Amino acid sequence: MNLTNFRETPIARVVEMVRREAQRYGVGIHHSELVGLIPHEALVDAAVWYTQLDAFDKEQILETRIVDSSTSPAQPKPVSFLEELAAPTATPGGGSAGAYAGAMGAGLIAMVAGLTIGKKKYAEVEAQMQAIRVMAESLRKELTQAVDDDSSAFEAVMGAFKLPKETEEEQTKRNAAIHVATLNAARVPLRVAKDAVKVMELALKCAKEANINAVSDSLSGFAMARAALAAAGYNVKINLNSLEDKSVGEKMLDELKELEAKAEMLEKDIREVMRSRGGI
Repeated sequence: MNLTNFRETPIARVVEMVRREAQRYGVGIHHSELVGLIPHEALVDAAVWYTQLDAFDKEQILETRIVDSSTSPAQPKPVSFLEELAAPTATPGGGSAGAYAGAMGAGLIAMVAGLTIGKKKYAEVEAQMQAIRVMAESLRKELTQAVDDDSSAFEAVMGAFKLPKETEEEQTKRNAAIHVATLNAARVPLRVAKDAVKVMELALKCAKEANINAVSDSLSGFAMARAALAAAGYNVKINLNSLEDKSVGEKMLDELKELEAKAEMLEKDIREVMRSRGGI
């Protein structure tokens, strides 16, 4: 059997499925053989599954710590995103902050799924949690990238406003550049809004079925994604409102309304889960 994505199809799940099929015919697994190479993380995941380690952190692996300490040169402490956000500069701003909140929400959902995977108590939702972790990680990367994309989009708008406007030709080029840059500055937060709703959907699934000990983390992930949607929505609207031709942005505003309506429904659902599963 060739396994191409051990995160979606973990080794332990494959072995257990083979074991169950073998039991149907009254036989067992005699031995396993590895042909070729295997990622270190895949073996670690299998070990966590079979030993049922709770709240395991890969940093607890001795060899990992030794390698990290011996190969990582001392680096100057980078300026944190929060320090950049607090600086008296135009970027990063609210749009980037919204994307960052969404990335944190996705990170929490990936964590909750990871805390559920490998637990026999949640074997029935194992496959679903594997898929959720993959999707949450993908969304986290997209939203993290959007932090910089939003800043770049706004800087492009400011750059367009600085273009010369002495002649009629220059004014025409400047207005066109402002129009294009402003539309892009609205598209970036709209993409964040779409991703934020996806994170909310994953958070709701985790709140309903994932590890009960991490239900507050699922709810927190939902809250972060909800905040991301709100921040992104403000930035979509403010950018489109600055366009002379408001009709250009109508389709984007309609998309945003649909996302906000969906978020309202998801919020009602998660409040029910808060009462039924979280007791709050």
